[in-house]
Amino acid sequence: MGLSRRRFTREFKVAALQRLETGASVAEVARAFEVDPNMLQRWRREFREAPGNAFPGLGKQRWEQGRVEQLERKVGQQTLEIDFLKGCLQRIEEQRQLQAVTGKPRYTSRSKGKKTEPKP
Repeated sequence: MGLSRRRFTREFKVAALQRLETGASVAEVARAFEVDPNMLQRWRREFREAPGNAFPGLGKQRWEQGRVEQLERKVGQQTLEIDFLKGCLQRIEEQRQLQAVTGKPRYTSRSKGKKTEPKP
């Protein structure tokens, strides 16, 4: 009969790490909690790297796929908006350059029908 792998709850891991934080040595905590010292070191490293995302549970992904997809859609939409605004700024700059060359303001689509002259 083979050995089954032990599973530890998030609460168990956090309790072990809290005991480490009180000043107990890794060896002492490992003996008290009956775990390998290397496992304690790994838990400590995981917790320091991402405290809110450490020890996600049984098979739970650290980043939910739906959240990743949502963020990717948002990045794509913002990229389109940025490209659109860059085009707008480019057209405005072209109009300014044309105005500088001709000395007269260029009529916009709104003012074409009015045929008003610029004030001196």
